[in-house]
Amino acid sequence: MKGVLLSGGTGSRLRPITHTGPKQLVPVANKPVLEYAVEDFKAAGITEIGVILGHKGRDEIQDLLGDGSKYGVDITYIVQGNPLGLAHAAGCARDFVGDDDFVMYLGDNILKSGITDLVESFEAGDYGAGIALQRVDDPQAFGIADVDENGNVTELIEKPDDPPTNLALIGMYVFSPAVFDAIDNLEPSWRGELEITDAIQSLLEDGYEIDSHVVTGWWKDTGKPEDILEANRLVLEETNLTTDGTVAEDATTDGRVGLAESATIEDGAVVRGPVSIAENTTVKSGTYVGPYSSIGANVTLSNIHIENSVVIGDSEITASGRIVDSLIGRSANVESTDGLLPEGRRLVVGENSQLKL
Repeated sequence: MKGVLLSGGTGSRLRPITHTGPKQLVPVANKPVLEYAVEDFKAAGITEIGVILGHKGRDEIQDLLGDGSKYGVDITYIVQGNPLGLAHAAGCARDFVGDDDFVMYLGDNILKSGITDLVESFEAGDYGAGIALQRVDDPQAFGIADVDENGNVTELIEKPDDPPTNLALIGMYVFSPAVFDAIDNLEPSWRGELEITDAIQSLLEDGYEIDSHVVTGWWKDTGKPEDILEANRLVLEETNLTTDGTVAEDATTDGRVGLAESATIEDGAVVRGPVSIAENTTVKSGTYVGPYSSIGANVTLSNIHIENSVVIGDSEITASGRIVDSLIGRSANVESTDGLLPEGRRLVVGENSQLKL
């Protein structure tokens, strides 16, 4: 079985963070989202992976993943170009997949339990496809599956007004090569895209059985800032964090603190875990880093209270005050005024930002 990892898309919901890089490389617990997917493939025994690239971020993604050898996998890059739908992306992998079954994984997803159970469930039967599902509170916002008592899918409906179940498709699929013929016969949807739900429905109508696997652990689509923060919290809760860097004698650390070898917590600083602090980062005196924060590489924190936040890296944050529930982009500079200006907040904010002041 092979893997197909989707890494295109524009990341419009994560602007301005994604104005300068692909959404799949935004870090969660100081690791790019895309790496979690590669690790899930490896854990499921899938070592041949085709990475689908769009127009944006091709070089950055290839620089990160390389040929896959550092992860113990073999990576082939496939250029999709314009994002014309998930089924179009799958179709681009036809030559790579050949006659094999394959898992298709959306690269901005993180799944607690990985994909091993999904793969094993598919391999236990004779299926045209298999889909990962999760129960959701707002099924009208998702593609929804109706299933029979044996877990076989009977119908797929995209964002139904009156959903028959609350079982949502969450972006992990297993396909037999039969899906490529179904994709060839698709017409674009009202969105102008080739929909993967239509391809699976076509397999159903052609007599193929469709397996389903209900995911019981957490799953996050990291497409929005609040989703990044929630995923960061969930991953930090379960990650083995080790303190390898320097903690000064008069610094305070509580809970699980991941501190890279070249990172430093200076005298008078307080860090309460779970927290991840990356390479060449300094937490200076007067700084409080609270739970569920990930501080990227090459960051200086001084005289600031920060918690439940992600600082991507290469930044200097020296403002007095409190920063919470925040996603701070690369190379940001957050500082206090000298007190001579009229009272008020002064911000330089990227396009399509959302502020809560």
